[in-house]
Amino acid sequence: MRKLALIIYLCLFSISVVHAQSSPIVNKIEIKGLKRIEEGAVKAKIGQKTGTALSQDKTNEDIKSLFRMGYFEDVKVDLEAFEGGIKLIYTVTEKPTIIKLDFQGNKEIEDSKIREKIAVTSGSIADTVLIQDNAAKIKNFYEEEGYFLANIVPVTKRLTADEISLTYQIEEGSKVKISKINIVGNQNLSASKIKKAMDTSEWWLLSFINSTGYYKKAAMDGDIEKIRNLYFNEGYLKVVVGDPQITLAPDRKSLSVTIGISEGDAFNISSVDITGNTVYDRETLFKAVTLKPGSTFKKMVLEKNIQAIMGIYSESGYAMASVVPDLVPDEKNRTVAVILAINEGIKYRVGRIEVSGNTKTRDKVIRREFRLDEGDLFDSNKLKRSYERINNLNYFESVDIIPKPKAEQKVVDLEVKVKERPTGMLSVGGGYSSVDKLIGTVDLTQGNLFGKGQFIKVKGELGGKSSFYELSFRDPWFMDRPISLSTGIYRNSREYTEYTKKGFGFYVGFGKDLSEYWKGDITYNFERATIFDPKPSASKIIRDQEGTKSTSSITPSIVRDSRDNFLDPSRGSRNALSLTFAGLGGNNKFIKGSADSAWYFPIRETTVMVRGRVGYATGIQDKLLPLYERFYVGGIYTVRGLGYGKAGPLDPGTGEAIGGTSELIFNAEYIFPVLPEMRLKGVVFFDAGNSYDEFHEFGKLRYTSGAGIRWISPMGPIRIEWGYNIKKRSGESAGKFEFAFGSFF
Repeated sequence: MRKLALIIYLCLFSISVVHAQSSPIVNKIEIKGLKRIEEGAVKAKIGQKTGTALSQDKTNEDIKSLFRMGYFEDVKVDLEAFEGGIKLIYTVTEKPTIIKLDFQGNKEIEDSKIREKIAVTSGSIADTVLIQDNAAKIKNFYEEEGYFLANIVPVTKRLTADEISLTYQIEEGSKVKISKINIVGNQNLSASKIKKAMDTSEWWLLSFINSTGYYKKAAMDGDIEKIRNLYFNEGYLKVVVGDPQITLAPDRKSLSVTIGISEGDAFNISSVDITGNTVYDRETLFKAVTLKPGSTFKKMVLEKNIQAIMGIYSESGYAMASVVPDLVPDEKNRTVAVILAINEGIKYRVGRIEVSGNTKTRDKVIRREFRLDEGDLFDSNKLKRSYERINNLNYFESVDIIPKPKAEQKVVDLEVKVKERPTGMLSVGGGYSSVDKLIGTVDLTQGNLFGKGQFIKVKGELGGKSSFYELSFRDPWFMDRPISLSTGIYRNSREYTEYTKKGFGFYVGFGKDLSEYWKGDITYNFERATIFDPKPSASKIIRDQEGTKSTSSITPSIVRDSRDNFLDPSRGSRNALSLTFAGLGGNNKFIKGSADSAWYFPIRETTVMVRGRVGYATGIQDKLLPLYERFYVGGIYTVRGLGYGKAGPLDPGTGEAIGGTSELIFNAEYIFPVLPEMRLKGVVFFDAGNSYDEFHEFGKLRYTSGAGIRWISPMGPIRIEWGYNIKKRSGESAGKFEFAFGSFF
């Protein structure tokens, strides 16, 4: 037995020696043919190493790896004897370089616009795949512009062994409008409802504004998915939406699109179950579930329930928690069982917070708005609030917060990317009104002074009957503490119908966040005002206030503001209380209080806003309430469609507004998108309000309604609205156009 074992061992040893001799050792690897590509980059792709036996498999894989780099037209491998082994030689032929890129045949679209859409440039490697991919990008761009028949052909010309020119031959054709979208096979959902869910639409008179009415493949692909989702939201789980069929008109200037649908049956929910939960009990999680047995299955509701459950987990540190829905249909009974399978994952903490893109704004201005600190337990609710606060600074065109989980470290790094926008504005303008005659204005504003988040404004307004000058400053973090400072100085004058008023004053205020949504402020204001030149026909209330008086007042206020966006809110509310006490010296002595509450409710892409305001003021210590502290209701910021102060007490002799000692105002708005890409919205509204001098009149209201447009323009918010005077009185107009440039209310 021992002799047999020895013989077998010797045989195996001999075989291994022979095999080793048949695979020579690679003593050197050499790269030939390189001109522009770094040798190190090529060697990094080679799996065959020196000092190891030559492997045919590795050599074959190396050739494939070098071709995959995209730089070479040809790759060959040769062997040479070298120092008792071999030298492995990789000979490559580099692809030529594109030294000239141009376009021919394009008349409607400029070269510069086409270049913005492609990745190939002069100096690029002449890779066939790259060239064809960019031809497709040009084709897609032309389709986006309505040129459905555009044809793009890339043409290359060899100039030298290493250089080529690339020309994209473009046949634009004419724009092709969508004349008709046909929906066929739909029995339970109307064609109009289906079309409303689509981005693609038929061409109409105003299509030139928002570029609708043209066939765009990418948009149509998205529309097919939107139609499916529309049916899923109505319980049609087995719906099939076919590919769009395009029929070109004989004149090749229009086309029709036909979309075929097989609806199937609507499914009701038979049961809802949750599995995989260990951190939270079923009762807690089911509070977030609105899917109910017996109701029609709706995908949108399912998605909201999934997000709600994930929100519960992510607010407690489970950043990677996921919910996978399992739908088990019963086709016989047309029901579906919904199982929400939860993968809880582990708790994460906040890792590094990196800020980029802020070329002007200092890091600390952004970081102080964060509701999370490095090392805190991850909380999606606080992350969302951080985004809202940074966005509400209005310093940036865009804000992106990108979570980057690191499972091995159990942390989530947060990358904050911002894109600065101009925060300084110089506005020079003029106008004319029947009240103020000619008006000239200059407004110089910097909303982010020196990148510190400070606000400064210099404003001047000069009209035929009025003037106003103001210098104001605000620091939201005074001396780098969470206390705001506001201060300003102003001077004004105005000729009213019955009298003239001029004054100057200054104010200083401090504020502090009391919690995430609550803020308190206290402001001191001093103003010296003169009322003079009263007309003989002026009312007694005006004549009694002739002369110069000073006001020294203090105003504490408290505000709760949970709006998601200050300029264009869609959800949340703003509630404010303030009380002014004048009597810290000066001639005027009064108290003036107000309460203001506005609420925003999202309904898909639209928003409903309701707002109520109430105010009361009275003189104290036998002093009259100053004319300029009374409540004037009417106009774009109170009751639209009525003139300034016309919803309230009027001078019996002249009919001029003299304001009231109390006010009550209600506003309701429905806000909807018109051109979302331009941030242009429409609004319809109903206003009711009045100001009063007598308590027994309190509650009697003037009513208006109307419509308008709102535009978040690059220069700031612009609103144009027309209000209809529902019960117009003698001498009043039936309606009134209003225009404002500045914050919405």
